Amino acid sequence: MNNKLHSMSRRKFLAVSGAIAGTTLVDPKSQILAGNTSAIRQNAAKTKVAVVGLGNRGTGMWGGSVVKDYSNFVEYVGLCDHNPGRLETGSQMIGANCPTYTDFEQMMREVKPEVLIVTTDDNTHDYFIEKGMEMGADIICEKPMAIDEKKIQTIIDAEKRTGKSCRVTFNYRYSPHRAKMWEILRSGEIGDLTSVDFHWYLDTSHGADYFRRWHRLVEKGGSLWVHKASHHFDLLNWWIQSDPESVYALGDLEFYGKNGPFRADNCRSCPHTKECNFYWDITKDQRLKRLYVDNEKYDGYHRDGCVFRNDVNIYDKMAATIKYKNGVQVAYSLTTYSPYEGYRIAFNGTKGRMDAWIQESNPTSDVNYDEIVIAKNFGKREYIQIPQGSGHGGGDKLLKDQVFIPNTPDLLKQAAGVRDGALACLVGIAARKSISTKETVYIKDLTSIKPQEKKA
Repeated sequence: MNNKLHSMSRRKFLAVSGAIAGTTLVDPKSQILAGNTSAIRQNAAKTKVAVVGLGNRGTGMWGGSVVKDYSNFVEYVGLCDHNPGRLETGSQMIGANCPTYTDFEQMMREVKPEVLIVTTDDNTHDYFIEKGMEMGADIICEKPMAIDEKKIQTIIDAEKRTGKSCRVTFNYRYSPHRAKMWEILRSGEIGDLTSVDFHWYLDTSHGADYFRRWHRLVEKGGSLWVHKASHHFDLLNWWIQSDPESVYALGDLEFYGKNGPFRADNCRSCPHTKECNFYWDITKDQRLKRLYVDNEKYDGYHRDGCVFRNDVNIYDKMAATIKYKNGVQVAYSLTTYSPYEGYRIAFNGTKGRMDAWIQESNPTSDVNYDEIVIAKNFGKREYIQIPQGSGHGGGDKLLKDQVFIPNTPDLLKQAAGVRDGALACLVGIAARKSISTKETVYIKDLTSIKPQEKKA
């Protein structure tokens, strides 16, 4: 097993703890907080990293920003995308001086990366994870880890067979606001947790965007139950510190797709631009134009697809009741056409309740903090204000620090491995099945993972 970027234990996946053998470190936590990452590394070799999938996330979150901020720790040795035009454009955006490939296995054979970052379409994650492990790499994978239970089992088996490991990048765990809720729950401030109300709202900009892209097809993204909501289910699994046991769900497509008053293939070819509230001129975004519009001639993919296309087959409203192994019950919902974006959450306990209402778009004031409210059954309310951060609530940089900087501590158990990635997806997969069968679906029946009452 690689002893550099990821000495990845299946039992306890500590991102880069002990990752670079023989490295002498100087109080890494204080150096990271001070932004002085170069001071904590001395004479260790850089970890060799390759990326497959050079879309917006691959070139941004896991591309140019990594080259800019973490070049003391990692060296990009290969970039891969099936679209040759996007490969060339993405390589320029990333700025890494390394070979590029349209043939994934050729890249793996020639550059032999120690770590492979997977940012391809969701339905291909399992292939690149399994093949990457078999060809000698540890894996960093964007969520969701996989879109159905068979693909998840493939990854579980590959990890056991190869001795390699996969980290799933749940950046929501790292935002200070959500981390504070984890700490409050662990403190016992509201007593024993009994139930959670969790309602997420996607607005008519961000929410609609999922219906423009390949995510509109369940066979590509597993539906928003998996592609989007796996983020939320992972937060629940992490906050509750128990495994989901059963899911009963409802869902429908009632706003986008076939419900629209008119439609076209994409916005640029649409005759209804003056009357459609969802008209979007992608050419005004130079980054997306360069990545997608200029290269759609190679694969025919339209990044600005019509949100009312007849082939949309995912749900746009969803609700689920989730029961956890420790008895906690969750009421969850996701709406994709809200006038604002954000979420409301309430944790109910034997001593009180913790609430938060986060509005992530169309703010009504200039408030620059997120608030948590703690109400005791027989006491006063307490208001806790957490300064807002950029990049998924301030989580992106903290996640990448833990991924790429040696010996970064994992005090809040934020690093997520294959089991975490699987359980986050399995809730959404169970929800899909529940809608189809109109029955409760049990997590234990989907893969070899058996739910635990308390996380180790």
